[in-house]
Amino acid sequence: GKNSRGNQKDAEKESLQIRTELDNVVDFWLKYSHDTVHGGFFTCIGRDGKVYDELKYVWLQGRQVWMYCRLYRTMDRFRKPEILEAAKAGGAFLRKFARVSSGGSGPWKCAFCLTRDGKAVKIQRTIFSECFYIMAMDELSRVTGDKDMQLEAEQMMQQLIYWVREDSSDLGRPQLSGDVPTNSMAVPMMLLCLVQQLSEGRGQEVVQKYRELGSWCVQQTLQHIQRDGTAILENVSLEGAELPGCQGRLQNPGHALEAGWFLLQFSAERGDEELQRTAIEKFVELPYQYGWDKEHGGLFYFLDVDGHCPTQLEWSMKLWWPHCEALIAFLMAYSQTKRPELLERFSQVYEYIFSHFPDAKSGEWFGYLTQEGKVALDFKGGPFKGFFHVPRCLYMCEPF
Repeated sequence: GKNSRGNQKDAEKESLQIRTELDNVVDFWLKYSHDTVHGGFFTCIGRDGKVYDELKYVWLQGRQVWMYCRLYRTMDRFRKPEILEAAKAGGAFLRKFARVSSGGSGPWKCAFCLTRDGKAVKIQRTIFSECFYIMAMDELSRVTGDKDMQLEAEQMMQQLIYWVREDSSDLGRPQLSGDVPTNSMAVPMMLLCLVQQLSEGRGQEVVQKYRELGSWCVQQTLQHIQRDGTAILENVSLEGAELPGCQGRLQNPGHALEAGWFLLQFSAERGDEELQRTAIEKFVELPYQYGWDKEHGGLFYFLDVDGHCPTQLEWSMKLWWPHCEALIAFLMAYSQTKRPELLERFSQVYEYIFSHFPDAKSGEWFGYLTQEGKVALDFKGGPFKGFFHVPRCLYMCEPF
């Protein structure tokens, strides 16, 4: 009918716009982010491409190496020497400087932040720097064929699993009597992402090695479905019960949507239809329902499940990455089910993104908007915004 032809036209237009946008975003980072002296990447990049701080954040170094390698490996038009060389230089910088001894006989930790020439500035007592280090090394090893690098990723993965499932004391968090251990959704999500990274195309032995861990990550993530299935909560108890106070009531719609597409990917690999249904209903549709700002459009950053005002100052702001994750999640949900309302949601998110985040003047995207959708912070990169969410989203949505 006429309507489906209209949709087809829209889809072609959107697909082309996504392709063009990905090219532009890649060009921006190729042009402004490379440190040709020390290797690695600048991520504190102003609106017009000027570097305003030379600190190097390990999460973002690892993510940029991963993203360059993924583009190089899977998309012909990005198989360019400059992308490969930058990724290799970033990988070498990470291998040389990111790992810092935790003192004593303990294992290596990865720093959170380094000086331009690689001296450790700050370390986090969490696992996320290590996660992005593993992602970078595994993906780089696929492009270069470096077996040592792959082995290093595998070894650090074993260390992570030990910290998460056996004993986290090496992370260095003091054991305080009032600090109850919790299941934060970020941890099983991140491990699930790594299981998929390390297993992809690697043969049965590796797939089997991580099979049980993958299932455990899914179970841990599903524990965040709370309030009789009406809410996804960021933090729950180790037994999967609701926690008291602000921490227990916290919702992060963008994070739930990201978990949604991780679960969809996993359910497709395992042929698990029930998990597919849960992922779409509870982690894609539900967070969108409560997270979308009915008045101004866009996704809130944080919400309180009981309607209290969240204490995070940025709670009502519209950030780039939740919208990226929503776009991936709705497109993946639609492509697996062909349910038209999921494509409608995709278009709604798409419309919001392309009318608010891209900077027509200087390229790339703004990351931080007010609730009304005005640019609040006009830099293109910072301590948390690097070459990752935007290109990953465009890369995953382009072939639709």
